[in-house]
Amino acid sequence: MIPSGSRRVSRGTREFFCYPARMDFLWTPWRYAYIVSTDKAAGCVFCQALARTDDRNTGVVYRGRHCFIILNAFPYTSGHVMIVSNQHLDQLHKLPPETAQEMMALTQRMEAILHEVYQPDGVNLGMNIGKAAGAGVAGHIHMHVLPRWVADSNFMTVVGETRMLPESLEATYDRLKQKLS
Repeated sequence: MIPSGSRRVSRGTREFFCYPARMDFLWTPWRYAYIVSTDKAAGCVFCQALARTDDRNTGVVYRGRHCFIILNAFPYTSGHVMIVSNQHLDQLHKLPPETAQEMMALTQRMEAILHEVYQPDGVNLGMNIGKAAGAGVAGHIHMHVLPRWVADSNFMTVVGETRMLPESLEATYDRLKQKLS
């Protein structure tokens, strides 16, 4: 059955469905509370986490020479981490080469670990540089790394405005900390 409003396209022996050229919007209102709260927070949450030594409470799962890895407190999926520069810098081009190299090396390492621990269908990597680009913490550059599964946005997320994660942040912390040790 062809989905309503689409058309069938043949290429060789394969058939594809082309969806109508209209834009659908999926709203994520649960993110609004987080985005608004970062404006009111005193200081930088990443600098504060780096300065503290209670890694379990801050979600820091790894400390490198130039960067650290921290759990996202408002994850899109279980395993959602951020690789953060130890320096409070707001743009990628401002990172010293050794920091940028370590950030990419840790990104590669986390990609492999997430595949091993969660067996996702894919992995999202990304940076939102600046508030207009969607950065929740706009002044401190960081790389998001998160596992994704086909159809991991469901009714509860899209309509019910509720994100359902199969494990607690504490369980995620334990699983990733063990792999990074």
